Amino acid sequence: MSKILNYNSPAFAEDFDGLLHAKAEMSAEVVATVDGILSDIRDNGDNAVFAYTQKFDNVDLTADTVRFTDAEIKNAVSECDTDIVNALRHAHERIYAFHRETLPQPVSYTDEVGVKLEMRYTPMDSAGLYVPGGTASYPSSVLMNAVPAQVAGVPRIAITVPTPNGVINPYVLASAHIVGIDEIYKVGGAQAIGALAYGTESIAKVSQITGPGNAFVAAAKRAVFGTVGIDMIAGPSEILIIADTTANPEWVAYDVLAQAEHDASAQSIVITDDADLADEILRAVDAVLPTLPRHNIAGASWKNNGAVIVVDTMDTAFDLANQIAPEHLELCIANADTEANKIRNAGAIFLGHHTPEAVGDYIGGPNHVLPTARSASFASGLGVADFMKRTSVLGCDEISLNAIGPDAVKLAQTEGLDAHALSIIKRLEK
Repeated sequence: MSKILNYNSPAFAEDFDGLLHAKAEMSAEVVATVDGILSDIRDNGDNAVFAYTQKFDNVDLTADTVRFTDAEIKNAVSECDTDIVNALRHAHERIYAFHRETLPQPVSYTDEVGVKLEMRYTPMDSAGLYVPGGTASYPSSVLMNAVPAQVAGVPRIAITVPTPNGVINPYVLASAHIVGIDEIYKVGGAQAIGALAYGTESIAKVSQITGPGNAFVAAAKRAVFGTVGIDMIAGPSEILIIADTTANPEWVAYDVLAQAEHDASAQSIVITDDADLADEILRAVDAVLPTLPRHNIAGASWKNNGAVIVVDTMDTAFDLANQIAPEHLELCIANADTEANKIRNAGAIFLGHHTPEAVGDYIGGPNHVLPTARSASFASGLGVADFMKRTSVLGCDEISLNAIGPDAVKLAQTEGLDAHALSIIKRLEK
């Protein structure tokens, strides 16, 4: 059973700090392994990618087989249950509709002295989407990563997905088919990130890499940042649930375990101002846990990383929530709509008793690729803007330069940059 932390306990500050820092940092061994793989791919291209794929996934690839053919994609789609494909189509429609509304709008105006100012948004040339394979194969990740790139207008989108022992989840290919992507490679792990970042004979480099993965994928994304753009360095998934006396303890228990079943390193935290509710939630978790197919994973996550925090007031709960800066935040409370305004730091907020985080994972509309490990205090979830570049535009004529140029000259001279000043002065003299 996860322990209860009482806000009024003398040991709370120490216990709370331990809870926030319980997750391990990226290991030196993983980083060293990934650095070796990336170096090999820079030097040896396809040969290195194929060698690591054979080593880690037990799949022999060549330049002719590394990419899924149209026939392979079509055959995979034909294996899928029609009802599930229709559900994926429904999800795609909702995700696309939401992201279309978030498309950044250009700015263009001329100020009072005649200077023309603009902000233009242009799509990146290409994007590489990493989709996990094997036991952690998520067709929804295809939709969540592909849709914002498409809304942004990215002309080339490539997918890499590992196929351990030659096995592919057909719904991953069905999701790619739904969004209209056919450039899909049978490569995973750090070698996939390296191929997308540096390019090989068979896989052209991209401008931006997004998508979740294991520790090796995360380390590789961190290493190639700067050569390409990345969405974020994602850690284990996490949820914070704030619950008051109106919450259903069984529903909260299922939400706790829905997050815990992702990974033994995942974290589920509940904050409540009702000590009796805290006990009811713990009992409900204990009752539900043995019934889950992934009870070993969920149990390890809950035991090692989970907690229920009992506070004196809801305001204290909101304060702790902003310190935690969770990836997912459920507000299982009365007046969730208005109380949500007290939250400054969260990757995504789920309002009220009938909005479980799981609905956001699949079909709600907003993206499920979100900042973890308290990075929601400075980072945001994946969106259309992540696949676009901002370019400012500045235009002066003779009159407007005469209006603002003299002060620019003073600032340049103050900084000791004489050529900067002279480049303006010569135009003012004219």
